Amino acid sequence: MNKYEAEFSNLVRAYRKRHMGKGPSQVRTTFCKCWAICELEGNLSPIEKFIATKDGGKQMLRAARTEMVKEIYKENHPTEMEELLGANFLHVFVDIDIEEDRGMSIFVFDQDIEKKFNEV
Repeated sequence: MNKYEAEFSNLVRAYRKRHMGKGPSQVRTTFCKCWAICELEGNLSPIEKFIATKDGGKQMLRAARTEMVKEIYKENHPTEMEELLGANFLHVFVDIDIEEDRGMSIFVFDQDIEKKFNEV
């Protein structure tokens, strides 16, 4: 992970903490073409871990942690990420494995950030 990928990871953690109340304990980012691919661990709060043990809890949490996260990014544009990368944020794709408490977020930007930051 280069220094821009590391800084992007820090921004993801801070953004999630600010807008969701808890950020992941670990974030690893890899830039690939116009994508910032983030592996996230330690996403769930203690109450969410409890909910996951109940009937239908895993399904409810997965829906919340995917659809609601996408809505948060639509409602709270990630300008800090754009400023770091000098690129415009377009979309985010999100998924999570509730049992393993691991997630993936793929941020899509309007330019090739891999090329831009591998040359630095």
